[in-house]
Amino acid sequence: MSWDVVVVGGGSAGCALAGRLSEDPGRRVLLLEAGSAVTEPGAFPTDVRDVASLGACDPDGPHTWDVGVELTPGHRTRVGRGRLLGGSSAVNGANHIRPTRADLDSWPGWSFDETLPYYVRGERDLDMTGPLHGDAGPVPVVRPAGELRAAVTERFLEAAVRVGVPLEIDKNGDQPPGAGLMPANVRRGVRVNAAIAYVLPHLDRPNLTVRGDVTVARVLLDGDRAVGVEGIDGERIEAGEVVLAAGSVCTPQLLALSGIGPPDDLRAAGLPVHHERPGVGRGYTDHPSVYLSFPDTSGDAVHPEAPGAQAAVHLDAGDDPAGDLEILLFARPFAPGGSCHLMCALQAPESRGVMTFAADPRTPPRLEHRYLASGHDRARMRQVVRRAGELLAAGGMALEPTGTPDGRTLDDRALDAWIAAHLGTSAHLCGSARLGTADDPDAVVDPELRVHGLRGLRVVDTSVLPTVPRRGPAATALMLGERAADLIAGRVAAPL
Repeated sequence: MSWDVVVVGGGSAGCALAGRLSEDPGRRVLLLEAGSAVTEPGAFPTDVRDVASLGACDPDGPHTWDVGVELTPGHRTRVGRGRLLGGSSAVNGANHIRPTRADLDSWPGWSFDETLPYYVRGERDLDMTGPLHGDAGPVPVVRPAGELRAAVTERFLEAAVRVGVPLEIDKNGDQPPGAGLMPANVRRGVRVNAAIAYVLPHLDRPNLTVRGDVTVARVLLDGDRAVGVEGIDGERIEAGEVVLAAGSVCTPQLLALSGIGPPDDLRAAGLPVHHERPGVGRGYTDHPSVYLSFPDTSGDAVHPEAPGAQAAVHLDAGDDPAGDLEILLFARPFAPGGSCHLMCALQAPESRGVMTFAADPRTPPRLEHRYLASGHDRARMRQVVRRAGELLAAGGMALEPTGTPDGRTLDDRALDAWIAAHLGTSAHLCGSARLGTADDPDAVVDPELRVHGLRGLRVVDTSVLPTVPRRGPAATALMLGERAADLIAGRVAAPL
């Protein structure tokens, strides 16, 4: 059978795209997922449904790809990326936060005004109203309120105000950066992943087919046109249009396996060179992070249906008015009896990463994030850790870090050493197949997400974002699927 559109990857963008495309009964849509594909929300495992748990994102777990990452030379870690219908939206922290206006306005063809209708269309905000918020979309958006808000969350926000951080009442409201509650895609304690929102309610559509446990090995090309995909078992699937939505690691890998990428890198890996795109796997960005631990002395247990990350501080420290420093409060311990945490992250790093590929589709790419390679990035990381120390000591917090130093008492050299030893990643990789105009030699796709120089092939996931947003990219992955459906259909949403 030949399909009108085959979508490779059932993660956030892929689910949103397949769900929206299949609203047209005359378009036959096939969604392929390498992991398992459930048919109803209750069939997801408990740790996938439970928004209070981050256990499902364990790289050793059954629901993830185990991705090895070199953060800095010699410093390696492992990251779990979702391997099931819903993708990483099924295992992440369920933070549903949009990029800043400065992020969006720097992406050609994807400005704040052009993308806002698609953020709004996808959400059903249960707290906020007005033209910046949706009320009829498939994704519920809430903030921790009432009994769902931990006592330490109140103290955290009070401490932020005490040290001079303004309140940001609506983190999705296009406001100056400050301290506020984190929006979450949650319904009654259930992590509402992209599959629950966009795909499972529509499995009765005769023009939508979802297949799990299908690993694609390459895109089939006939000259300069994509005509389908081939699985690792040799199965060939024909389609009028192929959309890669396999995520920021697997999508560039699939491009490379198909002979699309930097020619020298492809030859070095023993791969054919079909179409030169130097930007595949190169110049990506992510958010470097470290954690400060502290005891929760409130004596109040966090409600079992409350999300783990409850509030965030985004800081404008003078260098970046959009707020490139994030301090994120995790109001419950990661393990029973453990400490609570403040995650300190650099949201607009200068450092850029590189992937290298292997010829075997079963061998994941090698990821070199090259974190903190610039003096600017190191200075900003010191700044955010010291700011977090101020928050812990201020006002209602009045807490001492446990097992971690107070950055305010260390000189730059000592603090740099501690950060380097405890460095982690937010797993927000973006830009590994980034969008750009035709005169940009490193752009992989054009502003309509079509691979430059090829027909019938698009990329629709966070690999196309030119830079990692200053806020987490989960909501933006859904927006990409929403807008890509209109691009494929030849529609443009009216500005709000």
